[in-house]
Amino acid sequence: MKGFTFARKACAPLALAAVLAGCASAPPDQFYTLSDSGSVPAPAAGAGRTYIEMRPVTVPDQVRRNQMVVAKGEGQVDLLEHHRWASKLDDQIGSALSLGIAAQLGAVDVYSNPAPAGAPIYRISASVQRFESKLDDYALIDTVWSVRRAGDQAVLTCRSVFRESAGSGHAGLVAGHRAALAKLSARIADGVRAQVAGQAPAC
Repeated sequence: MKGFTFARKACAPLALAAVLAGCASAPPDQFYTLSDSGSVPAPAAGAGRTYIEMRPVTVPDQVRRNQMVVAKGEGQVDLLEHHRWASKLDDQIGSALSLGIAAQLGAVDVYSNPAPAGAPIYRISASVQRFESKLDDYALIDTVWSVRRAGDQAVLTCRSVFRESAGSGHAGLVAGHRAALAKLSARIADGVRAQVAGQAPAC
């Protein structure tokens, strides 16, 4: 029994050392954002200013989280604990679209703030049907979106799918998704622009 006790005590420091070594070798968490970090032009001034209202974006439940979800194989995905979005994916996409559309139009997003009395407001909704990520391969976003001037019954509803090549690693994948969202922002901005001009918008 004394020998067993000695062996158990001797093993305890070794076990602790193994745990500490495992913690030391764990990779640090990496955080990513989908919003463009480049300069955003100032909104247009005066009567020509456009006001938009970017509604909260919806995304599929399987990707509505902080962790990146990447395709692994046929019908399989990996949940990457150490590679995370800076906030939940629906918030990331909503912020990227708000900034991107506002930049395209020189507009102000008044979703969280009141607009001037009598100013026309263009309400934008977006529902992401698919948000696919494959490392070193592609980034895809498939979205149903709509634009409607507040108070009007007419609404433009479209579906846009953008598939971009992804560069190397996780940063390359994020860059692919940013490129797809930039194209989606431009497409939605075209819909708003047509309505502002009183044209019959088309997808």
